[in-house]
Amino acid sequence: MAEITASLVKDLRGKTSAGMMDCKKALTETGGDLEAAVDWLRKNGLSVAAKKAGRIAAEGLVAITAGGTAGAVAEINAETDFVARNEQFQKFCKTVVELALANDGQLEDVLSSGYPGNGRTVAEELNHNIATIGENMSLRRTAALTVKEGVVAGYVHNAAAPDLGRIGVLVALSSSADVEALLALGKNLAMHVAASNPQAIDEESLDPALVARERQILVDQAKESGKPEDIIEKMVDGRMRKFFQEAVLLHQAFVMDTDKTIKKVLAEASEAMGAPVRLTGFECFHLGEGIEKTTADFASEVKEAAGL
Repeated sequence: MAEITASLVKDLRGKTSAGMMDCKKALTETGGDLEAAVDWLRKNGLSVAAKKAGRIAAEGLVAITAGGTAGAVAEINAETDFVARNEQFQKFCKTVVELALANDGQLEDVLSSGYPGNGRTVAEELNHNIATIGENMSLRRTAALTVKEGVVAGYVHNAAAPDLGRIGVLVALSSSADVEALLALGKNLAMHVAASNPQAIDEESLDPALVARERQILVDQAKESGKPEDIIEKMVDGRMRKFFQEAVLLHQAFVMDTDKTIKKVLAEASEAMGAPVRLTGFECFHLGEGIEKTTADFASEVKEAAGL
């Protein structure tokens, strides 16, 4: 067996653009044979995956699984929306979200989990898909919700297939009420979350830094009015109440009946179902949220390639 030197790893990396640790593993697996290591990386999708890794992946799918007392959501990105219609990619997304449920929504545990049926891990299967489908992809985030008693309900917006779409929402309702009634309420609340994108369930759950930053912006704006400090304070308090109404789920106006807040909807449901209904958590994934996207200008690209 040839010695796995740094120079050999560098040569393999230059040939394939694969990661350093992947190159070292490939050389170890092939006894230091450089060409065999190239084939090993290609077979495992790592060479192709590395070459595509720098390309922006902001499309793809959000997957959910919900029902009973637990649910999970996962975002899997690709470069184009065409991949969302690819059966291989859809199957991968559905499998990943089930593994997210089994691993309490912990991303690292999901990536290191065995992928059913082929002996690869989820991370390795992702690389395999990059190689076979031909686009950069990433398993960006996962989350899970559970309740001891009650339901976790879900909703997918812009569905490409059952439980796969561009927005995925989970809502956890803790209650001893009828399960079917809770699921119906939970789906309506999940649709509301998809439309209103709240930041937290209640004021106490909001990020203190977010609240402080919002208040400071409002203070600075109010000072420009030139009004006295006590008037400025009242102005800011009023505007903060409006901020909480927009950011806090329980304070938001229900999209299906804007005369009621979500807090009121839950109170009425508790009375109608004969048991307290408490909203204990939600997750809302918008596909590509926060990813900086580029706009392709193909005419400019052609001119650049032609040296014009």
